[in-house]
Amino acid sequence: MFLTLMRLEPRAASVQRDLRDPQALHRTVMRGFPNVIDLEVGARAHYNVLHRLEFQRRTGQIMLYVQSGVAPNWSDLPPDYLVDDGMPNPTVKPVADAFDNLGVDRSLRFRLRANPTRKVATKSGPDGKRRHGRRVPLSGVDAQVEWLVRKADDHGFELIQVVVAATGSTELVSSRSAGLTFQGVLFEGRLLVRDPDRLRSALVQGIGPGKAYGFGLLSIGPD
Repeated sequence: MFLTLMRLEPRAASVQRDLRDPQALHRTVMRGFPNVIDLEVGARAHYNVLHRLEFQRRTGQIMLYVQSGVAPNWSDLPPDYLVDDGMPNPTVKPVADAFDNLGVDRSLRFRLRANPTRKVATKSGPDGKRRHGRRVPLSGVDAQVEWLVRKADDHGFELIQVVVAATGSTELVSSRSAGLTFQGVLFEGRLLVRDPDRLRSALVQGIGPGKAYGFGLLSIGPD
């Protein structure tokens, strides 16, 4: 597994476009990875690509984190996409060792930008097959934290402390999904490892819906 950090150039037209349109950002992120032959599995899922945008209010920096199962190649990014200040940008580091060294009852800090939702109108059809309803965003901090508590239980960790650092919505308009809206919630806090294998799977595959649009990347660090 690899983690890339890019410092984006806020004045670049391509960066401004990607900040407005999550689908455009997804396409830019996937420039770092080869196409896949198997059309049944998209390139994002095939390479376990997850990403997250972060904004530093104090410095005005825009940072893009990209995690992937293979080493990326960022030579095809748009011109002027990255800050050019003489410092390495992007930076890529392996994270597999950190994922492999998860011990039971170990305490870690975490950050997760997620898309907490629930399904409505889920029912069985006349043929007896279960129909999937549509997803609607969860409103209110209590409901959003309860969603994360359930996900933690599913993915092998326990929440010790959690703060909803930011909430907001990102509107996505495209020819395929005009008017589709994702609500982003940034969770931060501390977790306790209960099942290293399940947590490792969540780190690799992400948590919750909307992974192609910048949600689901769970980042961990020493407590």
